[in-house]
Amino acid sequence: MANKKDNLLEMIRDGKHMTTSQQLKLTWWLSLPAILAQLTTTIMQYIDAAMVGSLGADASASIGLVETTTWMIGSVCSAGAAGFYVQVAHLLGGNRPREARDVLRQSISAMLLFSFIIATIALSVSPFLPKWLGGGSDITGTSSTYFAIFALCIPFFQFSMLGAGMLRSSGNMIVPSILSVSMMALDVIFNFFLIFPTRQIDVFDLQLMMPGAGLGVKGAAIGTGMAEVITALLMMYFLCIRSKELGLRAEKGSFRPKRKYIKEAFHIGLPMGVQQVIMSSAYIAMTMIIAPLGTIALAAHSLGIVIESLCYMPGYGISDAATTLVGQSMGANRKDLMRRFAYMAVGMGMVVMAVMGVIMYVTAPYTMAMLTPVAEVRELGVTVLRVEAFAEPMFAAAIVCYGAFVGASDTLMPSGMNLLSMWGVRITLAAILAPSMGLYGVWLAMCIELCFRGLIFLVRLKWGKWEKKTID
Repeated sequence: MANKKDNLLEMIRDGKHMTTSQQLKLTWWLSLPAILAQLTTTIMQYIDAAMVGSLGADASASIGLVETTTWMIGSVCSAGAAGFYVQVAHLLGGNRPREARDVLRQSISAMLLFSFIIATIALSVSPFLPKWLGGGSDITGTSSTYFAIFALCIPFFQFSMLGAGMLRSSGNMIVPSILSVSMMALDVIFNFFLIFPTRQIDVFDLQLMMPGAGLGVKGAAIGTGMAEVITALLMMYFLCIRSKELGLRAEKGSFRPKRKYIKEAFHIGLPMGVQQVIMSSAYIAMTMIIAPLGTIALAAHSLGIVIESLCYMPGYGISDAATTLVGQSMGANRKDLMRRFAYMAVGMGMVVMAVMGVIMYVTAPYTMAMLTPVAEVRELGVTVLRVEAFAEPMFAAAIVCYGAFVGASDTLMPSGMNLLSMWGVRITLAAILAPSMGLYGVWLAMCIELCFRGLIFLVRLKWGKWEKKTID
């Protein structure tokens, strides 16, 4: 499959005619590894959440309190990386691999500085953040420690995202997918030994002592950090040493920033970064709306988000494929392919996430039971998940459309659309419904907003001018 996929990518770069069948195959072949990785990653996250959830509602709530802030930081890191790897997709699509490697060198220097600044800011606010978010005194100390450990690992997280984005832009979906799965597997293994104390387990009628550090939530943070460090080092190894298109061993080049590439990175990444900060601020606002509802509501919300990711993570996998396909088509000045690849990816994403929404609706009681022993948390979690299941197809439309627009370097208007939808619809409705309807009202607001967001993205995909930019 890898050779066939590479041959089809070459057809884009060489300006050759592609049949509808070939386009569908390429879209699927690029999407499949990312979808499988996202699904496997989500399963690993279930296991991770179940380990913490077994410690009680307070442990789940202490992580859930700062979870939206970690999303914001991750989104900012992602936007920074996208500013460079979208350029690489364009250059490779235009058969300009040497310039693509120049962009890679610029990205390493820029992201090293950028990630250290973000890490320093995050570490400095870690003692105060849980209180700012409205957490109770029973969880703020643990939550602060968890966030501080996360902050220390931000540079490694940044390079893991940069490496994955660069490899995907070159058409290599396999390595980032395998390493993503490996990271979650390592996370689970490390957590197994760090979260729980030394205890006795029964294996085939044998009683064995299983060593453990007994660090609880702190152990979960350390385990995740260790997994991120290993993954980042491996990702950059495969990118800079092993990659056929982007490996840096074959030629010398300067890591000194060049105005042309940095300016284009700002053009692509800045609207995304601003959007992600404001979007994540909205997620934080959602947490602040939910926190006064109590520990049970906060724990159910946190675990519900983990379970829902089983539905939307495949959409992000297809979105990654859309970014690559649209980006390389744009680099090759194949506007005939840009729109067709976007349509195919969006349709595929909506079908996959619709199926996943049905699965989530049916299995919600069982998945919640896997993650927490607290009956009140399980019952509330099942209720809100079944509301959200109806929004998944339109959520897919928004996710994959956005990936296609990013591939076309069209980030300003889609960012504004995301912000309008999140703040104008979700936050407003949640603030109105939460006092009377509790967590159910918050998730109902989420469902309505996702449907609205998907609709406006589909309108722009069909009638917008997102594919008009040309590559010099």
